[in-house]
Amino acid sequence: AAITIKDDTSLVWKALGDPSKHVVVQTAPAVRVALGEALGLPGNQAVTGKMVAALRHLGFDRVFDTNFTADLTIMEEGYEFLHRLQNGGKLPMITSCSPGWVNFAELTYPDLLDHLSSAKSPQQMFGALVKTYYAETAGIDPKDIVSVSIMPCTAKKGEAAREEFNSSGYQDVDYVVTTTELAMMIREQGLDFASLPIEEYDSPMGIST
Repeated sequence: AAITIKDDTSLVWKALGDPSKHVVVQTAPAVRVALGEALGLPGNQAVTGKMVAALRHLGFDRVFDTNFTADLTIMEEGYEFLHRLQNGGKLPMITSCSPGWVNFAELTYPDLLDHLSSAKSPQQMFGALVKTYYAETAGIDPKDIVSVSIMPCTAKKGEAAREEFNSSGYQDVDYVVTTTELAMMIREQGLDFASLPIEEYDSPMGIST
């Protein structure tokens, strides 16, 4: 059952229904294309604005874009690569963005771990920023923030659950739901996805190149 979805929608619904919690969501780039097809729209069509509107209808307090920290990942990994190149570090350097690949290396080729970038993945960078930078600027105690990510990959659930990902003293990402799970939630809410308006991500963590 390695590629079977572990359904976390009930946990997200519970958080959305708790008035004491501030629930923030980030969406991975691939979700904006696959979601439309999962809800009966033509395939290969980006539905970014409708997805943002749907997430607000579901009750999320802030809707952000994982691409924000994908940009940070590019900068961090680029800096790390230059440092390795100039100081005799281990090459080639391999991105640590994919938790499936990281797990594979850890379990099967541990001798390659020195080649992995030390940077967190965009999902985990985002979760860390939500519980630190965002919590501080928004004036919200990180213990009251629930960080949710919408991802195309089931391995992201395992990545979020790793004990070391708790920069603020709280887990960086609390729950991960897949594109399929989000489509289920939209149907459960009774939303007519095709008729939703086009809305924009919240700033500043919804801005990306």
